[in-house]
Amino acid sequence: MTEKSPTIERHGDVTCIRLGMEFENLDEQSLDLIRSTMLEAAGSADPPRVLVDLQYTKFFGSSFIEVLFRIWNRINGIPGGKFGISGLSEYCLEVLEVTHLDKLWHLYPTFDEAIKEISDN
Repeated sequence: MTEKSPTIERHGDVTCIRLGMEFENLDEQSLDLIRSTMLEAAGSADPPRVLVDLQYTKFFGSSFIEVLFRIWNRINGIPGGKFGISGLSEYCLEVLEVTHLDKLWHLYPTFDEAIKEISDN
């Protein structure tokens, strides 16, 4: 059995956590498979610049928001720490706006724009 897993990439000085097409719906079962991978990637990011790319994700709920919050919390306050989310669907963007997390986190329409803004280069 092949487990789904996010792709962890480095783009310059930014650690990118990319959720592919298999993560269109981030339900509890999916989260159980990816939570630790995402948190480990964020915790080991050096420098502490992390981008979560959700271009294929159409739905997530409060449990995924908690994962995003934990990632942000690991980076927030560390000198040079930056956190962003790219590629949000209309629904996912609305969820973050309703919860006012769009005021806390940097949201970018595209992956490339996010890398440009988050990178120190």
